Amino acid sequence: MEKALADVKVLDLTHVQAGPSCGQMLGFLGADVVKVEDTRGGDSTRVDLAHREDSDSFYFLIFNNNKRAITLDLKTDQGKELFKGLIRWADVLVENFSKGMLDRLGLGWDVLHEINERLVYATIKGFGEYGPDSDFKGYEFVAQAVGGAMATTGAADRPPPMIAPGVGDSGSGLTAAIGILAALHKRERTGKGQKVEISMQDVVVNLMRMRITPTLAHGDERSRNGHMGFRGIPMVFPCAGGGPDDYVLIHPRGDGWDMMLAAIDRADLIGDPRFDDEDERAKNAEEATAAITEWTSKHTKDEAWRIIARGGVLAGATYNTEELLELEHLREREMVVTVDDPVRGDYTMIGMPIKLSDEHTTVTKAPRYGEHNESVLKTILGCSDDDLAEFRANGVIV
Repeated sequence: MEKALADVKVLDLTHVQAGPSCGQMLGFLGADVVKVEDTRGGDSTRVDLAHREDSDSFYFLIFNNNKRAITLDLKTDQGKELFKGLIRWADVLVENFSKGMLDRLGLGWDVLHEINERLVYATIKGFGEYGPDSDFKGYEFVAQAVGGAMATTGAADRPPPMIAPGVGDSGSGLTAAIGILAALHKRERTGKGQKVEISMQDVVVNLMRMRITPTLAHGDERSRNGHMGFRGIPMVFPCAGGGPDDYVLIHPRGDGWDMMLAAIDRADLIGDPRFDDEDERAKNAEEATAAITEWTSKHTKDEAWRIIARGGVLAGATYNTEELLELEHLREREMVVTVDDPVRGDYTMIGMPIKLSDEHTTVTKAPRYGEHNESVLKTILGCSDDDLAEFRANGVIV
């Protein structure tokens, strides 16, 4: 079955998280993604947080499925010429180097667009390519800080914490993928590619829209609430087990309060004037919290969630990472999959979050360092065995 992006050819000149997550998403959707790494070890995540000596780190594996990989020394004349040949072949280039690096190599947008006017050139930077802060470097936690995510998370009496989801890196990669698809769509009408420019700070600010809403409406800064709801009642409640992750989130908005009371066998509190509306519940937050906690503490978080959710109330068990990987629901939806890798050994991997009705995504192994040097250079650029030997001798490839 032909994939949605089966005719799209991508050069993934990225490293770490933001860029690789973009290339991975395009690969999931069927694009031919060729990851281009340097000859000095390649993407640093191959060894960062390594779990064993004979395999790339899961830090690398988690962002680089469904790609091929080659090595090129872009500081050499031969490496640059080979790269320009690949640019003629490609529909898309994705890069997340520091600002101006490709320009200094003589491989910036103007040069590459002249070589291939149909090229869509996507660049991801911490603060973008223009603006007074654009020379600063960025990564996940920097983007969280300057995008507002940290200052609005956690408890007001403690320092702003970093959040676990990769809103800066993966958020930027996914946003870049959307921009690339838009540029490819427009190219169908114009015949010309364009530049897609992504700032990680911009992406986090965009993801902060709901939290910024009170500031826009009332100038309300809204301090950090931690686990508390906005009306003085917690949003998470302790469950049986007593572990650090044994909690259930409950958000009984609107009519959900009475529905929740029915679900937790406290129908006797329905109509109680102390809890009649949100204002009254806020005045009697301690009693309301005690009533809910009395029930949740007798159930596991999974039991509590499912009972309350079946009652039509917004709720969720606070699963940790080990529990997530064991969830039957995620396995059935192929969000947790087993990847076939005859060299590294089969391993568990996170799957593709977009489900298309006309195709099925198989998550393939991340490429080994320089694994596809021969096949890519021979089939795309027509290089011979002698050429490859020369490139290796000159340090252009490994």
